[in-house]
This record gives sequence, C-alpha cells and structure tokens, in this order.
Amino acid sequence: MLVSFSPLFDASGSLTLASPMPLHSHLLLLLLALSTSVVAGSVSSSPSACAGGGGGGGDAAIVAAAFRGVRNFQLPPCGAVRELRLPSRNLTGAVAWAALANLSGLAVLDLSGNALQGAIPGGFWRAPSLRHVDVSGNQLGGALRVVEASPRLESLNVSGNRFTGVAGAEALAGLRVLDVSANRIRAVPQGLRRLARVSRLDLSRNAMQGRFPGDLPPLAGLRFLNVSYNNFSGVVDGGAVKKFGHSAFVHSGNTSLVFSENSKARRPPPPPSPPPSHPHRSGGKNDTATPARRTRTRSRRKHLSVVTVAVVCGVVSVAMLLCLVGCVACGVLRCRKNRGKEAEEEKRKAHWGGMDEEEVVAVAAAAAKGGSAAPVVLFERPLMELTLADLAEATSGFGRESQLAERGGRSGAAYRAVLPGDMHVVVRVVDGAMAGVGEDDDPATAATAFRDLARLRHPNILPLLGYCIAGKEKLLLYEYMEKGDLHRWLHELPAGRPDMEDDTGGDIWEVAEDKRSISDWPTRHRIALGIARGLAFLHQGWAGSGRPVVHGHLVPTNILLGEDLEPRISDFGHPSDTTPEGDVYSFGVLVLELITGQAGWDEASVSWARGIIRDHKGLDIVDPRVRDEAGGGPETSTVEREMVECLRVGYLCTAQSPEKRPTMQQVVGVLKDIRVAPASSSST
Repeated sequence: MLVSFSPLFDASGSLTLASPMPLHSHLLLLLLALSTSVVAGSVSSSPSACAGGGGGGGDAAIVAAAFRGVRNFQLPPCGAVRELRLPSRNLTGAVAWAALANLSGLAVLDLSGNALQGAIPGGFWRAPSLRHVDVSGNQLGGALRVVEASPRLESLNVSGNRFTGVAGAEALAGLRVLDVSANRIRAVPQGLRRLARVSRLDLSRNAMQGRFPGDLPPLAGLRFLNVSYNNFSGVVDGGAVKKFGHSAFVHSGNTSLVFSENSKARRPPPPPSPPPSHPHRSGGKNDTATPARRTRTRSRRKHLSVVTVAVVCGVVSVAMLLCLVGCVACGVLRCRKNRGKEAEEEKRKAHWGGMDEEEVVAVAAAAAKGGSAAPVVLFERPLMELTLADLAEATSGFGRESQLAERGGRSGAAYRAVLPGDMHVVVRVVDGAMAGVGEDDDPATAATAFRDLARLRHPNILPLLGYCIAGKEKLLLYEYMEKGDLHRWLHELPAGRPDMEDDTGGDIWEVAEDKRSISDWPTRHRIALGIARGLAFLHQGWAGSGRPVVHGHLVPTNILLGEDLEPRISDFGHPSDTTPEGDVYSFGVLVLELITGQAGWDEASVSWARGIIRDHKGLDIVDPRVRDEAGGGPETSTVEREMVECLRVGYLCTAQSPEKRPTMQQVVGVLKDIRVAPASSSST
C-alpha cells in the first residue's frame, strides 16, 4: 500500500522539519504510521480510492463475497483492489474463486502459507488484469484447470498443494514463472512444451512421468529448471547438467533417465608438477677462497636439514596414516554392527506394521506357542471356525501392507483383513481399557464385556462383529468401511467428491468410479441427522442397565461412511470422564464443521462461529461448495434457510453452560423438522 507523509517530506522527497518538533519525535511518528499501514495493508488499493474516491465499493463487496467461507479473514476498508496479499494468515475454508475473478483490476494475488481447501475452477484465470498468483502451501486439490487465462499472467506458484494434474496449460501462453512442485501430479501437463516464454520451471517432488526434454519447453529459454524426484525418461546431456546443475535431476527418473557421457562432470586437471631440481654446480676449483667454501658448507647443512625435516615428516605422516586406518577400520566394524541392528529393526517393523515394541512382542508371543490356536468369535457367524493364526495370515502377519492409517482413534493399531466368504473386516488391537475391560482382566470377563458391546446395534453405529482373546492380547473385529471417514470427504477430496476428473489419468482419490459426493445439502443434512440418531441411541445406555454410553471423542475421523454415505459412529465403548452433555458439545462442533466445510476447530473458532450465528449472519460462513451445488435455482433460498437453521443447532449444542444444551433426542427432532423431506429410513 502506497503511503505518503506530506507533513514530513517536501516535493523532492527529502525529509523536512515543518515544526520545531525534535527529530526523534518525527522518526517515532514515521514508524507509527508505517506500522499502521502494515497492519491495515492486507489489501492494496489505489490511493485515491482509499482516500475516499468513488468506484471502489464494488470491489470491497466482491472480496467480502469471495472470502465469505474463509475463517480468520478480515477485510480492511479499501477501494479498487489491485493487490490482495494474505500470506500466512491462518486462513481456512474455501474461496469463492468465481467471485474473485470479477475483480477487474486485480493484478497480484498472494494466498500462500494458509490452509485453504477445495479446487480452483478453470474460469478463474480469465481475470483480465491478473499477473502474479501465489497459492502455494495450502490444501487445494483436484485437477488445476485453465479454460482461458489472462494474457498478462506472468507468474503462477501452486507448489505444496494436492493438485493431481494440470489441464489446459497451453492457455498460459504469457507465463514466465511456473512452480507446481510438491503436488500429486502424475503426468507432465499437456501443452507445457508450448510455453515458450517460461524462464523458471519447477516440476520437482511429484510423481510425474514424461519424456525429457521433449515434454518440456525449450531448454534454451529456461534459466532455472528442477525436475528432481519424478519419473522422467529420456537423455540428459552435459549442457543441461552444466546449465541447471546436478540437483535439478536428483532422482528424476530412477533408471529411466539416462545421462549421456558428456554430462559427467569433468575432473579438474592435476596441478602442474614442480620443475625438476638440479644439483648445485660450482664454477670454481678446490682452492677457491674461504667465503666460497663457507657458502658450500652452509648449503650442505641446509640440504641436510631439509632432508631431516622431510624424513621426520614422512615418519609422522606414516604414523598418522596408520592411526587413521585403524580408526576407519573400527568405524567400519561399528557401522556394520549398527547396520545389522537397523536392518533387523526395519525387518521387524515391516513385519509387524509399525506397532510399538511391547505390542509386537505381545502379539508375536500370542501368535507363537499356544496362542495361535486362540479362537475367533464371530457373533453373526458362530459356525465359522477361525483362530488367531488365521487373522495373522489374513493380515500378512499383521504387516505394514495391511495396516490402516491411524486417524485419531483411541485403540491400538488396525489392520484390514479378508476372511473366508469374502468378509472384509478391520482387526483392531485393543490398547488399554475398553468397554470396562482392563489389560489384566481374565478372558471370561473380557468376553462378557465384548458381548455387551456387540449388543449395541443401530444403523448409525459401527457394530462389533467379533473378538479374539489370546492371553492378555485382545483383538476386535469390525466391518470394513471402504468409503473412509467424514474428514476425508470434507477436507481431503476436492469439492467433497472422489470422482474429480483428471486429464492426467491419475486415480489419487482411490474410488474414481463413485459419482456421489457430499457437496449437496441433502447429503450433509442426512449425515448430520444420522450422527445425531446414533449418538442419541448410545445415550440411551446399555441394554437393560439404563447407563448411558458416552462416546467422549466425537470427531469427523470417527464418523465412517457406508456405501450410501450413511454415517456410522466408530471408536465408542472406551471409559471416559466425559458426560452426555460433553458429547452434545462435540456434536455441535461437528455440525459447524459439516456446514462450513472448515477444519481445525478449537475454543476460539467455536466462539467466532457463535458470534456470527448470533448476529444472524450465518449464511456468510456456510460452505460455498454447497451453495454452488444449489445452482442458484428456486430451491436455493430454501437450502440456505435450512443450512442457517442447522447452524443454529450447532449454536445451541455448543452453549457454554452444559445444562443449556439440548439432549441428543431433542436434536434429532429439530433436525428432522428442518428438512421435512425423508432423509433416512433409520430411526432411533
């Protein structure tokens, strides 16, 4: 932001003291003004507009609309926006890129170092004045599409995101700097070689496959190139290595990228040998004068001294060399011993899937001597005879290749297994107490507790299918949910769908054949209602006891989605000091995350959202992906009203005073009334 200080500077730009104020006071005022401009200078605009000129109000409204779904964004007063610089501001959520493209004067956009999510639509790049864009270090994903780009666009940095491809790169004809490093791009963008003006190109740290240099812009026009950590094939000649350095090609093609002979760095020529020393030749006879004889004597003594020093240095050098050889030998032996230990450790970790040593020893011991015959009890298939040895075989010996990523659960390691009859299950090692079962409890007590846990059956609860007790080791079997958890669908899949088209042919989202998403409002409402029903069922308590089952850790990673995207609550049954009212609060936070699409909720974030809802501005923070899905038709107003009412449910559930929070049974009733259309066939 341009700032002028007319009281302190004259027309020539030199410092003037227009008042008898001391110099240090002027400097203090200058620093204060500069600090104020930095704090308020997130948005750069024309000085005339900031000074009160007309024509800038529309840009402010556009920026506000574009960042309506972004948390921690604050818009200072501004006029016609030329630069939008918001690096490292802890911004989370999704930007409405279509709205941002309406800023006709926007030339510089810097949103780097935040936690923004979603995909960038192809139409954004047509903003007429756009020149420099930096969205590096975020969580943006999907295919980076360019339908039409501003001819003024010179610099584009999208590094450190989750993009799976670049489509329409040929439209970036005016680009001079392109950085797509540290993404998930599997193929060289088509049309990249047509970008003849590019001088800096960074494709490093992807999974890119392509031909070098055929798929790249002309190397002659590049001043900087980095294709390291990819899977290129082709030939790198000496000119490329000399121009861009060896580091530009580190692990750039494994065995597919060949370096030509002239690409090898030439060794510097050896230093010239010293000229041969000639013996001293005397021009006189033996009867020369005494001074000459003394000169020869001094020369002879000097020669002997040099020889003596040389001999001593040689002896010392040999001794040092012998010491060095001894040290190296000891080091090699020690390294071999350590390497053997490390190899053994790696082998152990690879076999046991990364469990800690105590778990490995315990499970290994149980699977060895009589424990391998420990029976597996399946509640729904009592006639199926399985043992711990069968589970070990189905999980490749509880190996790393079968281990599932830990997503914030409270139990031990989990492994995927396929049992006879094509039965896909998750085998989870019980770590600590669960369902009232301690690590030292006898098998009969543990079996009774697990049977009680299995009686908790509800369409929105992940059921316990069986268990295995081998000594002190206890394993639980659950149904495997292929769709994953709610966190993945909300924050890791672009636009909340796994089927984002990718011209590169990548399948990074694992389930590309599935055409469903959670970007539409009916699906999100059904998920919220299903979670509420499952939690209300748990709060009804154990069958016949009336004692509520408190979850204590209700987060999106513990909400699994079935084939129909119906939610199922997992990781329950642990002893917890949390009350049912605490679960209600957690559900309220989950509703806020579900409606806004923003991750990373803490006490301050909840307070921020509650303030907006209390001011009747809830529509400003709803997930723009859901609003875009509504399409602006006649149903849009209905969808917006229902989403705002769901936000009010989150507001009520997160009340500071626990006694002011509704029960989960009441929440179910409110959610059912918000959207009258049948959302699920399940009932409490």
